Amino acid sequence: MESSEQTFAQKFDLYGCFQCGKCTGGCPVSLKSKLNIRKLMIEGILGKNLDRLSEKEELWDCTTCKTCTLRCPRGLKPMDLIIGLRGTLIEEGHIPKTIIEAMESAYKYGNPWGTAKNKRTEWIKGLPEDFKVKDFSQGDRAEFLYFVGCTASSDPRIQEIAKSFALVLQQAEVDFGILGNAEQCCGNEIRRMGEIGLFEELAEGNVKQFETYQIENIVTTCPHGFNALKNEYPQGKFNVLHATQLLSKRLEEGKLSLTQEVKKVVTYHDPCFLGKQNDVFDEPRILLNAIPGLTFKELDRSRERSLCCEGGGGRMWVESSTDTGQRLAEIRVRDAVELGAEILVTACPLCVLTLEDAAKTSGFEEKIKVMDVTELLAEAMG
Repeated sequence: MESSEQTFAQKFDLYGCFQCGKCTGGCPVSLKSKLNIRKLMIEGILGKNLDRLSEKEELWDCTTCKTCTLRCPRGLKPMDLIIGLRGTLIEEGHIPKTIIEAMESAYKYGNPWGTAKNKRTEWIKGLPEDFKVKDFSQGDRAEFLYFVGCTASSDPRIQEIAKSFALVLQQAEVDFGILGNAEQCCGNEIRRMGEIGLFEELAEGNVKQFETYQIENIVTTCPHGFNALKNEYPQGKFNVLHATQLLSKRLEEGKLSLTQEVKKVVTYHDPCFLGKQNDVFDEPRILLNAIPGLTFKELDRSRERSLCCEGGGGRMWVESSTDTGQRLAEIRVRDAVELGAEILVTACPLCVLTLEDAAKTSGFEEKIKVMDVTELLAEAMG
């Protein structure tokens, strides 16, 4: 019989690692954390310290941005190793209290933020009175399901993104509906925190709903939801688009009218789950460059080289194990300010939260505004 160490090494193909160090060299949090993916890989190969995982608090520092996996010349998946190690910690009961609370909330309320199920559609109240949002769970039918997501449903700041997107969809003549209070967590962050069983339960429940309501086309403003629905749910069943993909197509078809000038200097932050992990780089830029009066400037670290904001991989629900150096989101905001940007635009609700908080903590709140691309498009519609 194989030892658990051998099984672990084989499961994550660790024997293929030749210790080049590109994973750790590319890791955005390695400079400020004890997290050393190369060391974890060799420990996995040798079967060392697996009985001392509970001491490795730095495992929760990983943002699952996937840079390590994308840079690996052997095609290995170091990010999956970290998720697997987190799964082992969960099985052993060694897990931060805040992570436990997030998972319990996802199980109990259908979202990790702990918002009551009947509050899922609160964001609609901010729309014009004559705006009718179709609801699949109430018997309505539409061409697209707008999968709103947990953060846009729960957080007051991100609810603004949901409202803006709904208004832009209406103007772009997109026939869409939502799942209303029946919508639940996509499970993307739950999976990356290591709770594979709960992720599978959430995914199964969502797929069942999509099939019940005969949903074929899904659009979301959240790259984390986009990633899960597109890559980790049954393949080929649903056509899943990120908001920027759908809207850039509508723009190309002449169905999105941007007439209001936005005379601002704007730069764009590529979210990891949209850019690096799903190769959606051009669409957000096409939309921004279509806004009249706008001056677009590119950050040095952009596209594939974009600097992670530290919002993914469950990091929204756990503090860093070390507090050395600036938060990456603060570096990102500073870079945008030094570029001369007045607005730092992104296309991810978690990025908006981390970057907006970083603008406050680094003293740049008066100098730069953080917005989602859909919010800027709604402004440009007039």
